[in-house]
Amino acid sequence: MRKISLKILLSVILVSICSLNTYSQTHTFRKELALLKRVDLLPAYRHNQLIDQESSYDRTWGNDDGFSGKYSYIRKENGHLVLAEFEGPGVVNRIWTPTPTNDFLSFYFDGEKTPRLKIRFTDLFSGKVYPFVKPVCGNEIGGYYCYIPIPFKKSLKVVFEGEKIMFHQIQARKLPGMDVESWTGNFSESDRELLSEISTLWSGIFPTVQNYTSGLSAGIKTEQKSFTLQPGEEFTFFDKKTAGRIVGFEIDGGTSFEGIYKDIILSAKWDDEKVESIHAPVADFFGYAYGKPAMRSILMGRYGTTNYCYLPMPYDRAASMRLIYRERKSVQQNPVQVNVKVYYNNTKRSLKDEGKFYSVWKREKPDMGKFYTFLKTAGKGHYVGTVHLAQGLRPGMTLFFEGDDSTRIDGKARMHGTGSEDYYNGGWYALLDRWDRGISMPVHGSLDYSLPMNRTGAYRFFLSDKLSFEKEIYHGMEHGESGNNFPVDYTSVAFFYASQPLKEKMEPTAELREVYLPSAHVYFPQLMQVTPERGIGVILDRGLMLTAYGQGAARIMLTDVPEGNYKVLVTYHERENGADFQVWQRQNQLSEWISTKAGQEKYKEKVHVGDIQLTQQTNSITFHIRKNGNADLFELNLITLERID
Repeated sequence: MRKISLKILLSVILVSICSLNTYSQTHTFRKELALLKRVDLLPAYRHNQLIDQESSYDRTWGNDDGFSGKYSYIRKENGHLVLAEFEGPGVVNRIWTPTPTNDFLSFYFDGEKTPRLKIRFTDLFSGKVYPFVKPVCGNEIGGYYCYIPIPFKKSLKVVFEGEKIMFHQIQARKLPGMDVESWTGNFSESDRELLSEISTLWSGIFPTVQNYTSGLSAGIKTEQKSFTLQPGEEFTFFDKKTAGRIVGFEIDGGTSFEGIYKDIILSAKWDDEKVESIHAPVADFFGYAYGKPAMRSILMGRYGTTNYCYLPMPYDRAASMRLIYRERKSVQQNPVQVNVKVYYNNTKRSLKDEGKFYSVWKREKPDMGKFYTFLKTAGKGHYVGTVHLAQGLRPGMTLFFEGDDSTRIDGKARMHGTGSEDYYNGGWYALLDRWDRGISMPVHGSLDYSLPMNRTGAYRFFLSDKLSFEKEIYHGMEHGESGNNFPVDYTSVAFFYASQPLKEKMEPTAELREVYLPSAHVYFPQLMQVTPERGIGVILDRGLMLTAYGQGAARIMLTDVPEGNYKVLVTYHERENGADFQVWQRQNQLSEWISTKAGQEKYKEKVHVGDIQLTQQTNSITFHIRKNGNADLFELNLITLERID
């Protein structure tokens, strides 16, 4: 009797253990949500969890990536538009659009006929409908984004209940072999607490390593060094000969990393590998834009004078990190005082379950017709971030940013984007309060935007949506509206984890460490800084329309452009009601009165109105406008500055 009771007891215990294991292996909304906070898990592989993305990209490789709506849906169904269908188990990690509407999105789970989730497209991002709260969902720099996970057990179909949808991207990840709990719309108190913690983390403007010291990144120690670097010197500020992991590090060099010369290199090696795991100018690694600090994400960037990186970096036997100060001929280089803190512990890497951290820095002027590559590598790993500086080599509009991102993983096209700023969760460059300046968000942002300098830049980090690969990955960006047809100068840093070391690196030579400065600069009306005086009306239409109520003036700032001597060229329209204009630089007259009155409308391109010396105190020109009889309108289209050597 005692033996039978023991067998029964053991059976009950075994069943209980199996039940617990089954429960613990169930992939829930909460587990997926936690990935938006658990940066300590970034090194961990996601075995065979490959991504798929549905987007509105032009299938002919043209530039109709949503404008017409032709490629914005898979098919029509009951009068509605099916945007995406994913086979499960899996999870949607990211939804983006620059063109939300008040039409409904319906999410059909596991073959069900009734949507479990039905929400207005705009309310995915508005913060009005729980759990789609800010800043995990939101909008800035022209794009609307949502990182709330939407898990599904068997399948998911996303349907748009409107007549037309334009641009969109819906990114999902497969969860093979997992028991996934599909979206329920019910959230426990612990779910709500976790989402609140994530929202607080993503809202913080003072990043700290303490936000990420959990799991394998717990129990950190701090190693601090202060030193002075002279040109031509290098200094190793972290050197360990035992296994462990760097949880984060901070480098304070004051303003020494700013300016057009990026001569201080950050370099790191793990386990005596032949090629450095990190080898990049400090300014590029931390997301500076053309000589100025620009990035301030929750993971990397700069605040105050502190450059910070909180991406975990496990190593097996040894780790070393150093700063290298490259000499530059014929340029005055000053000593640099540096303070460094490295946060680390002695938790070694799991060889089976974690990759090592690597970054690939490069700068290139890709050939016309050729994609720019962020990363191309073989082996196992996952991609977690991009910093990208994009300089056009032709003055004018930044049309190079029409280029799409493209990703192939393990021999299959996995993602194709709808435009460069879209990849960075933005949209609509060169429009007021859209992609028109540098703006830092928690995991993405614009680093800079300048039409006169014909350049921009951006960054994006991948947390729950990191790009896993089992055998290989290609991740790149097109430049131009189609066919890589715009000449560019691109700089990037790609961040990823992998099972194999790097085989090569690009050395930042003196030429590659110098910021490119164009010699011609174009100011477009939509982003001109205009100050009219009394007697002048200002309307932005086809151009900048300046109306004279008699006679008056309007000043236009010439920002962003380096100091120097320039020709001033004005592009404008002649028309029947065209007024007269005269150009001044403060109290210095540049041109005589020029009439824009004509019996037939004409486009007058790049009319030379004078030369200026541009400094920080004289970076403006003023248009004086007067009526010509009853003709009272001056239509200004462009201002072009051409450097005089």
